[in-house]
Amino acid sequence: MAEVYKILGQSAPAATTPATAYTVPGATSAIVSSITVCDRTAAAATFRISLLPGGSTGLDTFIAYDHAIAAHETIVLTLGVGLATTDEVEVYGSSTGLSFNVFGMEIT
Repeated sequence: MAEVYKILGQSAPAATTPATAYTVPGATSAIVSSITVCDRTAAAATFRISLLPGGSTGLDTFIAYDHAIAAHETIVLTLGVGLATTDEVEVYGSSTGLSFNVFGMEIT
């Protein structure tokens, strides 16, 4: 079994548009160790993050919902969440000025 630590995904989604930051590849599982959210603008914003089992959606998938982030701030979420093949990390920002980075390990 191979374990590779890496940047799992990155996204700077359009305002108010959900975007997939990471999808677990076939024959792989993953551990998401952390997610960073960075507000690159001079205005406060809000963000959402969902962990979607098999790509499914639902209100129970959110780990952050309309969480406030100040201007020029970076928030680090330390997680340690296991994901299976086809699971997704979905991100959403209230403005176009947010960047999301997903870090962790893929196991094949």
